[in-house]
Amino acid sequence: MVDVGRFGIWSGKLREGGDEAVEAVNELDRLGFGAVWFGMGSIPAAGELLTASSRIAVATGILSIWQYDAAMVAEQAAAVEDRHPGRLLLGLGVSHAPLAKNYQKPYSAMVAYLDALDAASAPVPPGSRALAALGPKMLRLAAERTAGAHPYLVDAQFVARARETLGKGPLLAPEVKVVLNSDPAEARRIARQTVDMYTRLPNYTDNWLRMGFEEEDFAGGGSDRLIDSVVIWGSDDTVRARLAEFHDAGADHVAVQVLDGAPDRHPREGWRRLADLLELR
Repeated sequence: MVDVGRFGIWSGKLREGGDEAVEAVNELDRLGFGAVWFGMGSIPAAGELLTASSRIAVATGILSIWQYDAAMVAEQAAAVEDRHPGRLLLGLGVSHAPLAKNYQKPYSAMVAYLDALDAASAPVPPGSRALAALGPKMLRLAAERTAGAHPYLVDAQFVARARETLGKGPLLAPEVKVVLNSDPAEARRIARQTVDMYTRLPNYTDNWLRMGFEEEDFAGGGSDRLIDSVVIWGSDDTVRARLAEFHDAGADHVAVQVLDGAPDRHPREGWRRLADLLELR
């Protein structure tokens, strides 16, 4: 199994690659984070980021099975593994019906995709892959066929239930959004900039309904109740305590997405502050 440590950084911007992204990953390595996760990224992009250091793991969070052929992914993953042994975690997901062409029977499609990875000329080992799992069936599949699960936009209570479903052993690595701001109005405003788009995607809204939220919680970019559940904000002490709740609930690794209201740049100052409050260095 790929060693991702206790804390990592999730960043959609890292998928853009280039010198700035490589430099950012190099700093995250020096700051003490165990892994970087980047949204909707490809295997070649992960390979580029892995060149930034000799230690930190890189995870695709999440590669859509509708967008990339399994045989091609297996071939690319094998090439990256040869250059950077034990440091690539292939995160896979079924995306969402409004976003994916030919979306149908997501569970069956994921089973077939994993079968194809197993049957490839250079198979992707179960310990080097994980699933973006929210529902019970996908969580059980993650436990049976991969290193574990990478749930997105969840709270610590969800993590506790997910651990029960996964059982002991499989990796549980939730993504957690953090706003390092103690002002309620400003912190929630920044959070809604990112959460808003997810309130229109059924896989997330269905999961939030299972978590006890109601349809009205999805309006206006998310109710205060929803925002305060799936986004951590507040003082350093508050952030530290709430992140600890995820590990206490059964998470092995927490992939933190720092939100600062400026999505077009890497939130490097926030990453540094997070590393300090978590005492990673």
